[in-house]
Amino acid sequence: MKTSLMLLLIVVVTVAQGISTEAQQPKKVPRIGFVFGTSPSMIPDRVEGFRQGLRELGYGEGKSIIIEYRVAESKVERLPYLLAELVRLKVDVIVTGGIVNRAAKEATATIPIVMAFEHDPVGNGLVASLARPGGNITGLSALYPELSGKQLELLKEIVPRLSRVAVLGSSIEPGNTHVVREVEAAAEALGVQHLYLDLQDAKDIDTAFQAASKGHANALIVLSGIIVLSHRPQITTLAIKNRLPAMYPRPELVEDGGLMAYGPNMVDLYRRAATYVDKILKGAKPADLPVEQPMKFDFVINLKAAKQIGLTIPESVLFRADKVIK
Repeated sequence: MKTSLMLLLIVVVTVAQGISTEAQQPKKVPRIGFVFGTSPSMIPDRVEGFRQGLRELGYGEGKSIIIEYRVAESKVERLPYLLAELVRLKVDVIVTGGIVNRAAKEATATIPIVMAFEHDPVGNGLVASLARPGGNITGLSALYPELSGKQLELLKEIVPRLSRVAVLGSSIEPGNTHVVREVEAAAEALGVQHLYLDLQDAKDIDTAFQAASKGHANALIVLSGIIVLSHRPQITTLAIKNRLPAMYPRPELVEDGGLMAYGPNMVDLYRRAATYVDKILKGAKPADLPVEQPMKFDFVINLKAAKQIGLTIPESVLFRADKVIK
């Protein structure tokens, strides 16, 4: 009897010690890397969208999750070094977007990568398919190539006599080649000629607008990219100065004085990226998480810009806008 009581006492004490030791061990706080191609000050709403997504999932930044921010300040050559730092830190997940996606994929084949947005995930060779990404990268598609035709159609509606459209983009942006092909196909279907203007550097912006003028373009489509986002005021100002009705990829450019923008709601994409981070931290593998598509789109028109270039926006187009700046 005494032996049985002694054994029971030993078991109880051992279990109690185990519980005490477990309680004393600090719980590991997940650490994620968040890499920007441009300055976060250029896209504060996207950053806040991601933070909001984390908060909705119960994470407190600096408490239950740590975010390591890295900023390239529009210098693409810095990306490999910034990502190498995060790899050395052994972060649990790396969050990227746009031009950063490929650099991240090249930096690590083991750390999970979440794309807050990617113009063409399959076409750019980042994932095997949207349904089964494979590898260590997943996230959200911006459907950018597919939307370019719609952008041109909207331009044609407000400029019925549109005969030649200039396409301002950068060949250093992965996926822009595919976007240009989509614009070409849409232009041919609408009977519109196109003129591609390549931005290799910010110094090419003025030259590109001169080429658009010499090429007798009477409208402009601006493709998304790090150079465009980093020089928004210059581009929107030159479009107004050259009296070019312009379609932009993001509402931020319309708020900077551009005419109109149509594209996915980027804040919503960044908010949804937090869901991927949460799933991965809970054990899911990127290879098994399908790439999702945008659910919200923004169509924004700036009537001040329209007035500056002497353009009247049809009521039928205004009616479809999500936001009209007066």
